[in-house]
Amino acid sequence: MTETAPRRRGRPSRERSADAPATRDRILEAAREEFSARGYDRTSVRGIAKAAGVDPALVHHYFGTKEQVFEAAIALAFAPVMEAPRTVEEGPLDGVGERLTRFVLGVWENPATRAPLLAIVRSAVNNDTAAAVFRRIIATQVLRRLAVRLELPDAELRAELAAAQLVGTAMLRYVIKVEPLASADPEQIVARLAPVVQGHLTGP
Repeated sequence: MTETAPRRRGRPSRERSADAPATRDRILEAAREEFSARGYDRTSVRGIAKAAGVDPALVHHYFGTKEQVFEAAIALAFAPVMEAPRTVEEGPLDGVGERLTRFVLGVWENPATRAPLLAIVRSAVNNDTAAAVFRRIIATQVLRRLAVRLELPDAELRAELAAAQLVGTAMLRYVIKVEPLASADPEQIVARLAPVVQGHLTGP
């Protein structure tokens, strides 16, 4: 009788392979909640595994290191923001400032999408590793796609300046909650901010 090779610790068995997507999703959701509640520094792979009801080795199997788990959690939380470049791609450039401003503000105004964003931003502000992951996601998934559509020599700088305007506004309004910006009507913010974003993207 031949012996089967021992299964690697934490790797899903063949019988449970059909459940792998659900297990992965459960780990990812637990990671997002742990990072939200504890921040990057105080979150551990062991804590994520406990919250998801799995062995820590299984977290490593699906995602790798804590940094990689965090990157996956960011991608999940930032999924709505990742659609921002479409507001540039799907219409004329002369109205892109308002479309982009309205889209980004809408994501932050929605409580369902604002909560995970707040958690991720707080982790990125307080930890260098989390900040590096955050920058990488924003640069590759949002800014470069914006820049490609502009087709200008300094397109990347333009996209970054527009993003800085929008991210800065979001930080002051939703994270730091500086008044009167925190309580201002969203339409008033769009009216004031959109021309500035438009100028960064297409101005001289």
